[in-house]
Amino acid sequence: MIINQQEYNIKGLSYFIRLAEEKDAEALSSLRVQMDGETENMDREEGEAYIDAAGFRRIIHMDIEKSRNLFLVAVVAGEIVGYSRCEGRELKRFCHKVKFGVCVTRQFWGHGVGKNLLEKSIEWADQTGVEKMTLNVLASNDKAIELYQKCGFGIEGILKKDRRHADGQYHDTIVMGRFKD
Repeated sequence: MIINQQEYNIKGLSYFIRLAEEKDAEALSSLRVQMDGETENMDREEGEAYIDAAGFRRIIHMDIEKSRNLFLVAVVAGEIVGYSRCEGRELKRFCHKVKFGVCVTRQFWGHGVGKNLLEKSIEWADQTGVEKMTLNVLASNDKAIELYQKCGFGIEGILKKDRRHADGQYHDTIVMGRFKD
């Protein structure tokens, strides 16, 4: 499915969302490390599970080829500032759903970038016949949970002491899902 680039102007910031392209791989590799170091809400610590440019090129190529995958980027003044990804599975018992993930650089929080990446992903999912979207979110990430609930996601479960951060403290993960109306 073709996703048309869409421009947004929110709180004085102009940006657009488009499909990821193989030429984005180098920027995505650096950006992922940066974002992992900016917040405790990500699954990884800074530099952990590093994906180089070649790895991102493979992911982008795979996502272009697979009808149940979507990789979007948010771009401000020619620079990628966030991205989201939906990944489906080929197994017949699970091909009705995709897993969603999103990240935005701290500098651009509060401008609707994550929300618009999510909404564009939901639009794609609904148009391509995806019946369910799932995601995991840190239980203390109240703003994200509120956004997901506003977009139709419900809490499906809590994974107790699912993560242990660098300070040694355990944190719960909330599993959320959204069924197509």
